[in-house]
Amino acid sequence: MVNTEEHDPMAGETVDGEGIAAEQLDRFIDRIERLEEEKTAVGTNIREVYAEAKSQGFAPKIMRKIIRLRNMDPHEVDEEEAMIHLYKQALGMLHGQVGDVA
Repeated sequence: MVNTEEHDPMAGETVDGEGIAAEQLDRFIDRIERLEEEKTAVGTNIREVYAEAKSQGFAPKIMRKIIRLRNMDPHEVDEEEAMIHLYKQALGMLHGQVGDVA
């Protein structure tokens, strides 16, 4: 039986026959798995907060939009709102616009 692992003295890692530092790779994988678990837990917590807000009469859909807007650059928000206004105007969706059935 041939040993396909070598020791890389520079990295302090065991390197397999393909040149992969197995121990380092294993640590990265473990870290990613832990972070994925944390991400799942955080997602659950966020859903619980939205449910609580909804039970208090708030609209989670609007809250998500507000959070998205707060994370945007103010200039980008202004541009997006201007485009929405323009599109609404073009589609006759603004109140008091000629042809409005309201």
